[in-house]
Amino acid sequence: RIGPMHLSDLAHPNELHGLSVAELQDVAEQIRQRHLEVVSNSGGHLGPGLGVVELTLALYQTLDLDKDRVVWDVGHQAYPHKLITGRYAEFDSLRQQGGVAGYLKRCESEFDHFGAGHASTSISAALGMAMARDRQGLDHKCVAVIGDGALTGGMALEAINHAGHMPHSPFLVVLNDNDMSISPPVGALSSHLNRMRLSPPMQFLSGSVEESMRHLPFMGGDLPPELNRLKESMRRLAVPKVGAVFEELGFTYMGPIDGHDMAEMIRTFQAAHRIGGPVLVHVITTKGKGYPYAEADQVGYHAQSAFDLGTGKARPSKTPKPPSYSKVFGQTLVKICEQNSKVVGITAAMATGTGLDLLQKAVPDQYVDVGIAEQHAVTLAAGMACDGLRPVVAIYSTFLQRAFDQMIHDVGIQNLPVTFVLDRAGIVGADGPTHQGQYDISYLRAIPNFTVMAPKDEAELQRMLVSSLQHPGPCAIRIPRGPGEGVPLMEEGWEPLPIGRGELLREGNDLLIVAYGAMNSTATATAELLAVQGVESTVVNARFLRPLDDELLHPLAQRIGKVVTIEEGTLSGGFGSAVTESLSDADIKPSILRLGIPDVLVDHATPQQSFEKLGLTPAQMAETILTFVQRPKGASVTPFIQNPSVTVVES
Repeated sequence: RIGPMHLSDLAHPNELHGLSVAELQDVAEQIRQRHLEVVSNSGGHLGPGLGVVELTLALYQTLDLDKDRVVWDVGHQAYPHKLITGRYAEFDSLRQQGGVAGYLKRCESEFDHFGAGHASTSISAALGMAMARDRQGLDHKCVAVIGDGALTGGMALEAINHAGHMPHSPFLVVLNDNDMSISPPVGALSSHLNRMRLSPPMQFLSGSVEESMRHLPFMGGDLPPELNRLKESMRRLAVPKVGAVFEELGFTYMGPIDGHDMAEMIRTFQAAHRIGGPVLVHVITTKGKGYPYAEADQVGYHAQSAFDLGTGKARPSKTPKPPSYSKVFGQTLVKICEQNSKVVGITAAMATGTGLDLLQKAVPDQYVDVGIAEQHAVTLAAGMACDGLRPVVAIYSTFLQRAFDQMIHDVGIQNLPVTFVLDRAGIVGADGPTHQGQYDISYLRAIPNFTVMAPKDEAELQRMLVSSLQHPGPCAIRIPRGPGEGVPLMEEGWEPLPIGRGELLREGNDLLIVAYGAMNSTATATAELLAVQGVESTVVNARFLRPLDDELLHPLAQRIGKVVTIEEGTLSGGFGSAVTESLSDADIKPSILRLGIPDVLVDHATPQQSFEKLGLTPAQMAETILTFVQRPKGASVTPFIQNPSVTVVES
């Protein structure tokens, strides 16, 4: 190679081997520039990747990526990894339909050794790879890179506990400690790391001693490499307790080291690989490193929509949008908490995303963040409910999957009054399969004692929240990502809804359409298109999945004879299945067409693109329904199953 390394010419990460530290720093700047350029144009995760540029380059200097395994926790910190593993040219397509995924995907690259969109999985996965290596007599390296926020997840601690009992299995954990997850991390472990960072010996060595050395006449303002290494050694000696937790669990602890000092990291990783058992290297990084706005606001710049790179400000929307469901939920909960001290909001490290940041600011005594620990959040709420509190647990639909057992065992079986608000339910867009909230309808249907509901708009959300807090048992409310319908909101005096009662939105004699949650506006629009074709539909807003309003649905289905269900969730065991089972149990046998998400993974794209691909736009559904209505009784269903989002049940 002649001249500097250009990132655009890099075909394999091993081509970085042998570069000098200065040359690697040049590559680091190219990574940051490309990272910022793409995310500012198309949106994506910003701060996490910017913080690990040097860490990525230093670690990969010590690995052979043709055989060694690296597992990045969550994956949104792995944009630099993508840029040096053959995806530089197509990086402009980040998180767009058919483009580069926002998370690691095994099917996207041979260098994506493990995919994940949920936190705290990396140590378990990498340890599994190490055990597979040992069993097969191989000798490659296995590395997990995990953030201090993800380390609050119980699964990560379980994996550390297991790895520590394998003293002869080479295994490296890199702890990327930036004092952040999405929201600032919480808990004793995070506090322990913070005390280390802020301890007087550390501050003295990092500040006073270094500054004094710089001003010595013969130093010229810079510390030579030898004194830099001495400084790091003194820092490690000054805080001997920082690694005690990991040492006691069987790891060799190394650090803390500066996560932006390339040379020091390379030396440390090389030394770590020479140790025969489990090693944890503690690296201190700055989230958003290299972009002042992201460094200053690490929560706000964790992930961004398109923004102006010069000002750091989001590009204004072309059309004003109503407030999001999350914001309406947060505002409503604040007012409820101000009136009722027994109501407590609980988040699992997602305060901003769920709208609970509003509660944190307004009524902090009634706000709890448990860290990335969804299982703990659910059982904590169960304990609160046992002794008189009314907890409201706000967790993304996809993340609540991790606490399924706790919802059954600790809340459902004991019939405790815990309210769950499942944000990001349904199609969520660019984050892809790991984040689509398409399974909650199916998994909530099965849990004993739960009342399950979904609002047609943000005003109905307000009433459902009040209803759930007055109900004596567990409740779950699913809300979609993004803006509401723009309906007027009530400031106070919200009336509860009668449990298990639906709402008649439109009347017609040719067809019964039963819609759930956010699909009601789509169902109404579909009915209007059908009316132009001479098909008049009755449209019912089910409101409740459990219990269904059998008193409303059964007579209508019996009289009309053709039923269409519409849902923004998987069809397997979903809302349409619930309606079908209810009618079958009552010996009512209409023709039924279920519209929703088939048994497929919904990849990253805009929500609109996903709806179009699934055949769930009003125009597409009207066309499908029109064929269904006009089809003679007993005719073949082949035309309908060609559309993968359609399932027909013939009586």
